[in-house]
Amino acid sequence: MSIIRYTLRRALTAVPVLLGATAITFSFVYLTPGDPVDVLVGFDHVDPETRAALRAEYNLDRPLWQQYLLWLGDVVTFEFGESPITGRDVGETVASRLPHTVALGVASWTLSLAIGVPLGILAAIKQGQPADEASRIAALVGIATPNFWLGLVLLFVFAVHLGWVRVTPPDAPLVSLEMAWFVILPTVTLATALAAIVTRLMRSSMRRELDREYVRAARARGLRERTVILKHVLRNASTAVVTVAGLQIAFLVDGAVVVEHVFSWPGMGQLLVESIGRRDVSVVQASVLLIAVATVAANLLVDVAYAIIDPRIRHDR
Repeated sequence: MSIIRYTLRRALTAVPVLLGATAITFSFVYLTPGDPVDVLVGFDHVDPETRAALRAEYNLDRPLWQQYLLWLGDVVTFEFGESPITGRDVGETVASRLPHTVALGVASWTLSLAIGVPLGILAAIKQGQPADEASRIAALVGIATPNFWLGLVLLFVFAVHLGWVRVTPPDAPLVSLEMAWFVILPTVTLATALAAIVTRLMRSSMRRELDREYVRAARARGLRERTVILKHVLRNASTAVVTVAGLQIAFLVDGAVVVEHVFSWPGMGQLLVESIGRRDVSVVQASVLLIAVATVAANLLVDVAYAIIDPRIRHDR
């Protein structure tokens, strides 16, 4: 099976997942206690006629499945409607926050791989030595440390105590030195646990490959150890790391909800928290849909990358 056919086949299987995720989210949002009309009128007392008119205007008088189909039809045409709470276009609201989350996610993902992969390789090569034990302890600490607590500690040390960075984001464009300096702490906070996971996985994958027969055969042929590690072992060990690295994209989106709130980072995470608090259903649905799309896309990229690295995958499915 060619890589194109394999990619199309995997993409088609992602469609039911997206539909299921949006249907569940849509149902949960509307099944939560409280009437959206109360939020619209600020919990003031209104006459039944006004309440009925508002419910009809926002299709709240229809059955839930009809509301979902109407919303899904608008989403297909990229029409997310207008927020009944803020009066702003939902698509524009989400689009204004998305670049900040993407910038934070890409920076954290890159940093986690830049730290985790070399440390994992070093730990595998130096098995049982101090470097291996140090990486093991560092990885356990990184995994066990809650990111919201780490973010607060970093803010207290570097913003409050040392005064090296601001407590809140500067009023500057996303692509600027001020923003780049501020985003260091959120990036480290979000990347710490991911780097720890990559380190441990890289080490275990490398150790498994180093014990293979083909490695002993390569060494017996007189190949340099560096060539054996980088050309043979690393390629075979990278399949598991590729899987985790791709799935981390979805984790970054979820983790950004907490980290962005801690650092007041104006991204999707903070927008989602604010929208849930004021029961802005339209924005919540659009945000969750975007998170679902990112998760499914990450899984699709992982499958394709896995099939490229190991062509046997696409022939077995």
